[in-house]
Amino acid sequence: MVSKLIATAETPAALGFSMPAEWELHEATWLGWPHHASDWPGKLPVIPWVYGEMVRKIAEGENINVLVRHQRDKLQAQNVFKKAGVDSRRIRFVFHPTNRGWTRDTGPIFLKNRNKTAIVHCHFNGWAKYPNWKKDVHVPETAARLLGMPLFHAIAGEKPLVIEGGGIEVNGRGTLISTEECYLHPRIQVRNPGLTRAGMEQALKESLGVRHIQWLSKGAKGDDTHGHIDDICRFVNPNTLVLVRERNSRDANHRPLEENWDRVRDLRLEDGSKPQVIELPMPTPLCFDKVRLPASYANFYISNSAVIVPTFNDVKDRTALGILGDLFPDRPVVGIHAVDLVWGFGSLHCLTQQQPA
Repeated sequence: MVSKLIATAETPAALGFSMPAEWELHEATWLGWPHHASDWPGKLPVIPWVYGEMVRKIAEGENINVLVRHQRDKLQAQNVFKKAGVDSRRIRFVFHPTNRGWTRDTGPIFLKNRNKTAIVHCHFNGWAKYPNWKKDVHVPETAARLLGMPLFHAIAGEKPLVIEGGGIEVNGRGTLISTEECYLHPRIQVRNPGLTRAGMEQALKESLGVRHIQWLSKGAKGDDTHGHIDDICRFVNPNTLVLVRERNSRDANHRPLEENWDRVRDLRLEDGSKPQVIELPMPTPLCFDKVRLPASYANFYISNSAVIVPTFNDVKDRTALGILGDLFPDRPVVGIHAVDLVWGFGSLHCLTQQQPA
C-alpha cells in the first residue's frame, strides 16, 4: 500500500509543483533492465550491451536506478556494467516486476516545487495497444515508496489520466508540446476515451504544472506509440527546440513532418515569444525484416555528464551530432549505436527517465 504517500486531493499545480526540464540537474536516471524477447525478436541478446554503453556515459555524472525483476537480472546487469567499465558505486538495483523496459513511459515522472520533489502517476496502459502492462503500471508507486516522495495521481475530471513521458516535451518554464496524433486522435490508440482537447489540456496543466500547451500534428513513421513527441521535437533550452525534417519528398515521413513545420511557425512559448527552431535531419529510412523503424536523432537523452544520441551507421549521423553539439556547449554530445535498439520501436530517450536533484 502507498496510501500514506498519496498527496492531498489538491492538484500538483495547486501545490506549486511543475515538471522540470530534462537538462536541469539530475539526482539519478531510471532504467528498466531489458528482458521482453518480443520487443527485440532475434536481437534481445545484443540489447544489454547497448545498455552497458548508455550507463557508462550517464553514470559519469549521476546515479542509476535499475529496475530488475529478480536476482538473475541483477547478476546479468552487474556483469554487463562491469565489462563496460561502469563504476558500480553509481548503480542501485530496484527489485520490481516489469512487463517491458520502456521506462520513459512506465517509470515515475518527477515534479518539483520550492520545497520538495514528488512523483505523478500517469496510469500507463500499454500505449492503448498492448495487453502486457499491469506490472509496469505500478512502477511509480514503488519509486515513491523507495524515495519517500509524495505520489500524486494524474486525473482528468473523475478518471485517471493516461499519458506517457515520451508523449510530452516541456521546457521547464511552463510550456508543454505534444502531438494531436498521440493524445487527441478519436479512433486509434485512444488513451482517454471521451476526453476533449480542452479536457486534456486542463488535465495536463493540473497534473504537470504547465501553463501553456502547443500541439504539433503527427509523429514519425514506424512509431507504434502513434505519435510520441520525443521522436520529432525536443527542447534543448527554455526557448530553443529542434524539429526533425525529412527533405526527401518521396519518403513517407516528408508530408506529415512538413505539416509540423507549418505549425511550428505559429508556436509560442509561455511568455508569448517565438522559440528558435533548429532543423534536425532524419536518418536514411531504416528497415529490418521489411518493417519501417522509428529511427530518429531526436530521441536523445540529456544526462548530467553527456547528451547521448542514437546513431544508425548513417551518413547523417555526423551532421546530427554536430547540430546537437553546438546546442549543448556545456556537456559532450555522444553517439550511441542504436540500429539494434530501434528494432524495439524505441531508442535512448524511451528507455530513460530522469530524477531531478
